[in-house]
Amino acid sequence: MTRFAWGSATDTGRIRQANEDALLTVDGLFAVADGMGGHQAGEVASHLALDTLAGAFNSAGTDVLVAAVEQANAALVERAATDPGLAGMGTTVCAMALVEAHGSDAIAVVNVGDSRLYLLSDGELHQITEDHSLVATLQRQGRITADEAAVHPQRNILTRALGIDGRVLVDSWEIMPVIGDRYLLCSDGLFNEVDEPRIAATLRRLADPTEAAQELVRLANENAGRDNITCVIVDVLDDAGRDPSNIGNSRITYRSAKSDPELTGFGPTADSANSSAAESNAAEPHADEPAIVRLRAMLTSTMTWRVGLFLGSLAVLGLFVFGFIWWTGNRTYFVGTQGDQVVIYRGKPGGLLWIEPELVENTDLELNAVPDPYRSAVVAGVEQPTLSAARTYVRNVENVIDKQTPPSTTTSLPGVTTTTG
Repeated sequence: MTRFAWGSATDTGRIRQANEDALLTVDGLFAVADGMGGHQAGEVASHLALDTLAGAFNSAGTDVLVAAVEQANAALVERAATDPGLAGMGTTVCAMALVEAHGSDAIAVVNVGDSRLYLLSDGELHQITEDHSLVATLQRQGRITADEAAVHPQRNILTRALGIDGRVLVDSWEIMPVIGDRYLLCSDGLFNEVDEPRIAATLRRLADPTEAAQELVRLANENAGRDNITCVIVDVLDDAGRDPSNIGNSRITYRSAKSDPELTGFGPTADSANSSAAESNAAEPHADEPAIVRLRAMLTSTMTWRVGLFLGSLAVLGLFVFGFIWWTGNRTYFVGTQGDQVVIYRGKPGGLLWIEPELVENTDLELNAVPDPYRSAVVAGVEQPTLSAARTYVRNVENVIDKQTPPSTTTSLPGVTTTTG
């Protein structure tokens, strides 16, 4: 039975007037959310998201946790639609939970936005989640360096957050728990102020999770404290006797966003890794032979009609993949920018392999008129299934702008007319 110990700390920081972060710590479910929207809307967003997450996570499954995040997104969208004062609010969310996977305990991780989950294992710190931000995307594409990303003027622009759209893509992972592992959930107010070597040193030095969380918050404030700071630290106390030497990196499985096919990011699960090793040993009884000798023997013994069928199937699969890419690149749309203007493109943001986006329609909407966080989403490209859906998204943004613009009023006095607004 997997058991945890945990501690947490949160602080407004030295610059902000209010703390828009929220945290959740219940046995088996831990989360951090970083709200945005201003005028207390960010605080409402982060707390509503975690309250919904806690209520919707009602059984131990990774898909259940992903669905709970989707319910939190729906709750934010609905609340903003009914309360004009909360229009444009949003939040990140990063959570971990104890679930059952493949007949044993696992830690499910979900992420939307730029809050992070780190894993300290054998003294080494690993960032498990990927930031959904403009700067992180540019860095992954090799267009800027890590040092440039740290001081980039647009590093606060998110490409994904809860509450922005009715649909949200949720990244998820499954990790096999190992005794001694330490997890850190945190908002960007920590890692933007404290570098990873110092975070790792603090996690190694302080055994008590609450003391470690409080020390990380202190370090962030000491360095500048320009944002709200939230840390949740979770220690694995018992892993039911699992042997980490038989697991390795394969214990971390990236499941991708829910709408995409499952992908393995860091290696297969332990069961499939053991199975593959067993099959490899059975197929190669003469492991001491030179590799070229084994290759020739394999080719000679397997060049049968089954190989022909396999190659034919591979060719059909290749045509299918080519057709899917062509269709996706030419039959989808996104709302993006051209200079200072909001426009609609056909294709995928940034292009898809050899297919570049094509401008299909200009709009009357200027980028500087788009409120945050819609603006960050539009800069990154808001994908829509049809041209009609893209036009609807633009109209929705225009409606938000109209609601935020105070109406003009005219006051008439004898001989004087005054207009305000």
